[in-house]
Amino acid sequence: MADLPVAAVIRIAKKNGAERVGNDAAAAILIKTEGYIAALSSSANKLAIHAGRKTIKEEDVEMAAKSL
Repeated sequence: MADLPVAAVIRIAKKNGAERVGNDAAAAILIKTEGYIAALSSSANKLAIHAGRKTIKEEDVEMAAKSL
C-alpha cells in the first residue's frame, strides 16, 4: 500500500506533458518515487546524525541528493 496518493502522481505527470497516464504506470511511478524518497531520507538522516543532530535539515537533503 502506497503512502502517496496516485492522483497526485497522475497530476504531476500531466503537468509535465503526459496526455494520459494509466493506473499501472502511475502505480509504477509511485513505487519508484517512494523508494527514492526512502533512500534520500535515510541518507539525509545519516548526515544529520553525523553532524550531531536529530533533525534533518535542507542541507542534509541537498548533500544526500548529490550521492543518489
